[in-house]
Amino acid sequence: MPKLYLLGGENVSQRSAKEINQKAFADTSKPLNVLVFPWARASFDKNCCSRKLFTGYMRSLGALSVEYVEYGESADVVTEKMATSNLIYLTGGQPSILIERIKTAGLEHLLETYDGVIVGRSAGALALCSRFISTIRNTSKVRVTPGLGLASITLKVHYTSQKDETMRQLSLVETIFALPQGSALISNNGKFYTMGKVYVFRNGERQLFSGTLNQSIDGF
Repeated sequence: MPKLYLLGGENVSQRSAKEINQKAFADTSKPLNVLVFPWARASFDKNCCSRKLFTGYMRSLGALSVEYVEYGESADVVTEKMATSNLIYLTGGQPSILIERIKTAGLEHLLETYDGVIVGRSAGALALCSRFISTIRNTSKVRVTPGLGLASITLKVHYTSQKDETMRQLSLVETIFALPQGSALISNNGKFYTMGKVYVFRNGERQLFSGTLNQSIDGF
């Protein structure tokens, strides 16, 4: 089972979650080879400038190599790329698109059994969870959607307090973890830890966890 870094969001150009990424990189074996799945956007993330920016960011943090998985590559090619990497990075975008493509490519089991670190940013984080909360623009409504289930939680990313009342109502049924941009949950062998501010909605109430990796929220 991989160690998961669930990142609430990041402005890559500003490197606003640099500390979290540094910790994820420190948790991997060396040499560090990063494998990126830029599958969460409808038109994919093939922009040369954005890839150059992201690759430079990863290398500045210590990555020896940064490789991308193109959607449609054969299972053998993807399997080989995963086998030679020790950190997988799932980028942001639309989680439903990312989940559909991972399932269509038959990669669920390979991710579940991956022997390394997986970082999910925004949509990438949501996709890794059992369920996730997505907002519907210009309304007070939210949607609860099944994810891949590598982390057994319900998650909201890019959290702000604007829809707290809806979140409180949903939390009467299930516990929800809410991550502002620049914060993260780390999942390791079934236990969860915080980096930055993490909010938990449970039984109609909201609580704040603000700390470091030594604050376990297992069993909350």
